[in-house]
Amino acid sequence: MTAAALESGLMRLEREARSARLQAPLALIAGLSGGLSGLEVAYQHYRGSYSRRIMWTPVMLSPALMVAGIWGSRSPRAARTLLPAVSALVLADCAAGFVLHLRGIHRKPGGWRLPATNVALGPPPLAPLLFGMSAYMGIVAARMRPAGPAGGSVALPAQRGVEHGRERGRERGLERHLALITALSAVCSGVEALYSHYKSNFKYKAQWTPVVIAPLLAGAAIASLASRRSPKALLPAASALAIADGAAGVLYHARGIARRPGGTQHLAYNVLYGPPILAPLLFAACGFLGILASLLRKNPK
Repeated sequence: MTAAALESGLMRLEREARSARLQAPLALIAGLSGGLSGLEVAYQHYRGSYSRRIMWTPVMLSPALMVAGIWGSRSPRAARTLLPAVSALVLADCAAGFVLHLRGIHRKPGGWRLPATNVALGPPPLAPLLFGMSAYMGIVAARMRPAGPAGGSVALPAQRGVEHGRERGRERGLERHLALITALSAVCSGVEALYSHYKSNFKYKAQWTPVVIAPLLAGAAIASLASRRSPKALLPAASALAIADGAAGVLYHARGIARRPGGTQHLAYNVLYGPPILAPLLFAACGFLGILASLLRKNPK
């Protein structure tokens, strides 16, 4: 075996190991964020008294996505088979939910002629899309499987060049998918925070932080998506801000629930009708996605 063939084999092993390392956390984030989204959907639809049977579908599919994501983080085979199948079902359900939420806003008094009021007080239009981002993560995680065994016959120099080009193209495609998911999730979370905090008239200055950080994270992800010449530290920095802000948001929302009438003595009621305690965690998940995208971007050529 020549030195060039040995070097090619070592580079291939490194790519496969990196792909496996990134597949597990992405599948795990897909499962956990899907579970968090399902919990939030469960009590949001509870407020609507589950007036339509279809409101039960995301509540039932969310545990399936969570199990598939966690299992996929432990088993590459489950990540290649079960996770994308469940994710496809969730994506279809989220598309239907998006249409139904838009129709629900249209059916409120004034319809789309009063967008500020009806979007803020009606069914959240972007919530199904945010849940769909978890499913899309599951599909991307399924594609991050290793390219194949490192053994076999020694490839010719031309074949090694073609193979290396295909691997780099595949990694670049996965990087683009992660950056796209990060940008879309940040936009959805930011808009959700905007009209959710608008309901309380932005009583606290801290309520502006996700509204400001979300476009920063989306812009950094889009810059990474558009050009590899964008500053490499931009996306990790914006992602770290989103993670820190999401962690702080959980504390603020928990304090808001505790300060409601009855406090922890009526915990179930106050969790249902108080500030959504899981929403900041979903925003933090956007930051984790940005970190993964930046890690994939740092891969050597």
